[in-house]
Amino acid sequence: MRKSPAAKAWTRCALSGIAAAVALSASLSGCGLPAADSGNPGRPVAAAAAAGSQGAAGNPAAVTAGSRVLNPANGRLEAVVPEVSRTVLLIGDSQSEPVDGWPRLGLAAAGYNVYFCGRGGTGFVSSNGATGNYIDALLRGDWLLPSGTPALIVIQGGGNDAAGAASDRQITANAERLIAELRERYPGTPMAMIGTLARGEAHGGGRRTEVDALLGSVAASHALPFVSVGDWLTRYGLAKDLADTVHMNPVGRQKLGVLLEGRLQDLGLDRKPTADQQPLRASGTLDDGPGQD
Repeated sequence: MRKSPAAKAWTRCALSGIAAAVALSASLSGCGLPAADSGNPGRPVAAAAAAGSQGAAGNPAAVTAGSRVLNPANGRLEAVVPEVSRTVLLIGDSQSEPVDGWPRLGLAAAGYNVYFCGRGGTGFVSSNGATGNYIDALLRGDWLLPSGTPALIVIQGGGNDAAGAASDRQITANAERLIAELRERYPGTPMAMIGTLARGEAHGGGRRTEVDALLGSVAASHALPFVSVGDWLTRYGLAKDLADTVHMNPVGRQKLGVLLEGRLQDLGLDRKPTADQQPLRASGTLDDGPGQD
């Protein structure tokens, strides 16, 4: 997993730039509603796509970043994200939710801005009460998809489904519904999946490792690239960097981010970074407690 000097430099840049990105992205929330249009607060902006006008980055023209726009094709509100064509849409749980969550770090180091949709405690089947599972949250607007066309879509998760005793059938059915919905909304946008972080079958990975393998089968049936992480804690000696039973401490998150970046490169899913890129985060809680992804 060799990286060029430029790639190593970008990794250092992505990690060091996280704190600065928080202020920039506070209005670009994937959890709940982004700020309403400043010119007419409380009322969503009609998407310029209705009139056939799109900005250079794929968003409706002349609409402020952080605004809500109404997509006339499906009648749903969406969030205006700067430079969406260089952005990855990341759907996930509390492994992804922190600003330095390892899926975010890996994707940022691979050259993307990151727009997060999700919440700790959720999954393909699991909800956390306020926020539905991935497909329900998408359909009812618990979080907003980005307007325009992102460069890549990545779905991460499964830990809460493992903890919540969701069946293989339930997980598979909802994962397939989510994939179908995202393909309809973003036709032609590449999509990939990241599985469930665990210790591996021979080291007590249990249901988490099983769910990781199940999601790999779902991804394969849809010809989606898949990053299996169901044994990474033991394969790479990272169990010592756990903050609790399932979440990593900051050092562990950085290590996993580097590993993920390399895997994305192996799969051909990385993109060349530009000097002005910074990772984005969604507002919301950073962790929903031990044992819950």
